[in-house]
Amino acid sequence: MGVEYDGSPYCGWQIQDGTRTVQGYLEKALSKVANHPVRVICAGRTDTGVHGMGQVVHFDTPAERSSYSWVSGTNANLPDSISVTWAQLVDDKFHARFGARRRYYRYVIFNRSVRPGCLAKHVVWEYRPLDEGRMESAARHLLGEHDFSSYRAQACQARSPVRTIHRLDVTRDGAFVYIDLEANAFLHHMVRNIAGVLMTIGAGEKEPHWAQEILQFKDRTQGGITAPPYGLYFMRIDYDDEYDLPKPAQAPMFWSMTQELV
Repeated sequence: MGVEYDGSPYCGWQIQDGTRTVQGYLEKALSKVANHPVRVICAGRTDTGVHGMGQVVHFDTPAERSSYSWVSGTNANLPDSISVTWAQLVDDKFHARFGARRRYYRYVIFNRSVRPGCLAKHVVWEYRPLDEGRMESAARHLLGEHDFSSYRAQACQARSPVRTIHRLDVTRDGAFVYIDLEANAFLHHMVRNIAGVLMTIGAGEKEPHWAQEILQFKDRTQGGITAPPYGLYFMRIDYDDEYDLPKPAQAPMFWSMTQELV
């Protein structure tokens, strides 16, 4: 299944007793459609406040339903902030998490002196003027395979801190600055820690080579701040072509502040 969600009302993806989670609501809805308890495996767990545009899950069930019924029936039992976008049968070899080849994230920064109103829980506000050129220069130091110990949460449980970033772009459209990342996998808080470092460099507080210096420390305590979660979107996951899974909608873009109302 493909799932998209507004992460701002939830305490992250992973199910927890006594809290609102995306997984909790999804499993409850699926269980009603399947008429038996359903547990799902996701491609990647997201933190509190992080949004999902192209989350993928798999689950096992003896229930026979059409793809339309899985989608429409599940959505009928979900809150408006969570939506199943597609469903299809796969063979037993498929695994939503371990079968993923690449993962994509987008981090959205609203860069102006006054905080946003309507977009408060869907972008990260940065009042300091950001130089996206400096951020892009810093991003080049993080491309390729590295030990990202300095860029992961101290509580990260991944066995290895080594990851490969295939793409890390910084672009601007009016007041919006976009950070796009593609990697084989990500560590806990890795994207938000990268965003925090790039924003500090973009604000002129550090030079672009600081991003590389942090890498070399291999020590989270030597890294920068962890950027807030609300601007982070889990965009999509790539799997082997044999599964031919649907692609999610276009990455979130926002109306440019440079445009004029007609």
